[in-house]
Amino acid sequence: MRIRCKVWIETDEGKPIISEGKYRLLKEVEKLGSIKTASEKLGLTYKRAHSQIKAIERNLGKKIVIAQRGKGAFLTQEGRDLISFYEDVLNRFKDLCKGL
Repeated sequence: MRIRCKVWIETDEGKPIISEGKYRLLKEVEKLGSIKTASEKLGLTYKRAHSQIKAIERNLGKKIVIAQRGKGAFLTQEGRDLISFYEDVLNRFKDLCKGL
């Protein structure tokens, strides 16, 4: 047997901010410099990827991705901080599960 869990972060009001799928999307945008290329790699439509990013920004109240037509996309400092925070939380959960 093994223990499994899903980790996501919400606002105090229960609005979702980031989950594993959105985390992967942000990491790919950071790595590839493009929402379109990141969405293709993850098997998402551009529209779906873009709407996920906008939902994060709306629920968080901060801009996390800057996209410029013809120049690509990059994470803001808030975006980088968010994925770093998510990684930290995820690693803590993994460590907790190893100890059980």
